[in-house]
Amino acid sequence: MFTRIKTEEELDNMRRAGGILASIHRTLKSNLEPGISTKELADIARKELKSLGGVPAFLNYGPASNPFPDVVCISVNDEVVHGVPKKSKIVQEGDLVSFDLGVSVNGMITDAAITVPCGTATPEHLEFLAHTKKSLDAGLKVLKHGCKVGDIAFAVQKSLEKHNYGIVRDLVGHGVGHYVHEDPNIPNYGRKGTGQQLVAGMTVAIEPMATLGNYAIHTDDDGWTIKTNDGSWSAHFEHTVLITDKGCEILTV
Repeated sequence: MFTRIKTEEELDNMRRAGGILASIHRTLKSNLEPGISTKELADIARKELKSLGGVPAFLNYGPASNPFPDVVCISVNDEVVHGVPKKSKIVQEGDLVSFDLGVSVNGMITDAAITVPCGTATPEHLEFLAHTKKSLDAGLKVLKHGCKVGDIAFAVQKSLEKHNYGIVRDLVGHGVGHYVHEDPNIPNYGRKGTGQQLVAGMTVAIEPMATLGNYAIHTDDDGWTIKTNDGSWSAHFEHTVLITDKGCEILTV
């Protein structure tokens, strides 16, 4: 389904969902420390989500034969996205940890991700996170009524290529709202003036995914966790936004 123009009631629910999501991201970031397992972090997110009145959009998402088993994707280092929380996955000092979360309120969904260091990170890794976040900002700056998908893709690509990062090509941003993933797909590389047109009232998730090496990726044996082929570390930032006449409103803050 192509993402629809949302009603004011639907947008109010998405704003509520986005506020809950942002609060949980802050809680996860404050609880991230060496020695904690990704499952412990997921349990914190689950408890916070329930207390704030949100519904997990990712829990049991996907095929019936292998639905996603938790409320949040937690990906560490060379895990790009969709990391399955595990008791055996212990976060270490200096790791880069991505929290990708979907929250629903009254059936309306928001989706956002952050990547943060555990403890003290190297200057290279801190720069990598900062530049990847800036590529998200670059994509958001071109969003407005009438823009094309390729305009966003080009802006993200241009920002990341300045630093010679790998731009993950097989994963994309997307429409969001009534479903976790709606059309159109929004790649992180492309040509200006190409692709579907977006209009005010639509809601989309913009999500650059970059690596310190090659862009090639593969899916791990659990059927969910996506990792870099060369073992290089990755970063992922994402916001759900409402397109407006003159720009966009970030809903996941």
